[in-house]
Amino acid sequence: MNKVKKWLLISLFISLFSGLLIVLFTFDAETVNALMEIRPEYIVGAACVHALSYVIWGMRTRSLCRALGYDLSFVRSVEIVTSGTLAASITPSSFGGEPLRLHLLHSENIPFGKATAVVLGERVLDAILILTLAPVSIYIIRGILQDSVLDMVFVLAEAGLVFILVLTLYAIWKPEPTQKVVYFFVHKLAPILGKKSDAALEKVISRVDSELENFHDSISILLNEGRRGLGFGILYTIVFWIVDFSMLYVILIGLNLNPDPVLVYASQVIVMVLLVVPATPGASGIAEFAGTTVFSLFVSSSLLGIVIIAWRAFTFYMNLVVGGFVSFKILKDTEFIKNFLR
Repeated sequence: MNKVKKWLLISLFISLFSGLLIVLFTFDAETVNALMEIRPEYIVGAACVHALSYVIWGMRTRSLCRALGYDLSFVRSVEIVTSGTLAASITPSSFGGEPLRLHLLHSENIPFGKATAVVLGERVLDAILILTLAPVSIYIIRGILQDSVLDMVFVLAEAGLVFILVLTLYAIWKPEPTQKVVYFFVHKLAPILGKKSDAALEKVISRVDSELENFHDSISILLNEGRRGLGFGILYTIVFWIVDFSMLYVILIGLNLNPDPVLVYASQVIVMVLLVVPATPGASGIAEFAGTTVFSLFVSSSLLGIVIIAWRAFTFYMNLVVGGFVSFKILKDTEFIKNFLR
């Protein structure tokens, strides 16, 4: 597990260093007074709100699986999504969470192609919602923060997200070019992975064909007879982000702050767009500094460090703890994680 420890230590170091740096630059007498008057029941409440988001996420996964004809239990679906938060927290752009969830769904006898449709479908639903809200959020933020440089950063980040979404939708809509790209990588990677014989390569390509067919069949099912399940998936996506974005507002109330809720939600949409940049494991450092910049619109400098630490305590450290516990103690998928991160 040396590779896992390496990624974990890197992400923890960057996050802790960034948080400490922010606290050092914002700490003053008012910070001490705020800490003395903190309302712990709201901080506990924020943890409960974030935990509730796991449940809603699990309900979304279960809904999409049922739409494809697979009755995944509620408990198992929650275990699968929470276990993915560990890998997501120690890989750039949270990429590691998808392969782990895909593996766990496949272990429930769901074909890889259909499991991919579920996992990728969740990403697409998230992206569509965030992209829809981003222009409105930018408009709200620009009305308060007059900074042309940040405007450009927001626009570029959203453009990158749009580009990724368009590529994904194109791959879904036009399977033939997708197959050609997959075949190209299969031919390039197969010799490296030891699949050198023509017979072995043919077997790999046959498997790819089968799973791509499963994937596109699953998309077709979701858009037709599985529309009810997809509709619930969309509803759960909206509820998920409302709940998870509410966590920051609860933290602020616990610190005796009372900002405009619309501004709090809009700021988090902007941060989510900025976190698309796959620069560090679990967006460590990027999340802290992006949050510092955007949250400063409604949090005084004296309290900014505390807010960032509390916010990351749930969005990052809680994910590590819960995801690690579920992965290693309940699902016992340490071997898969080790192989994936090797």
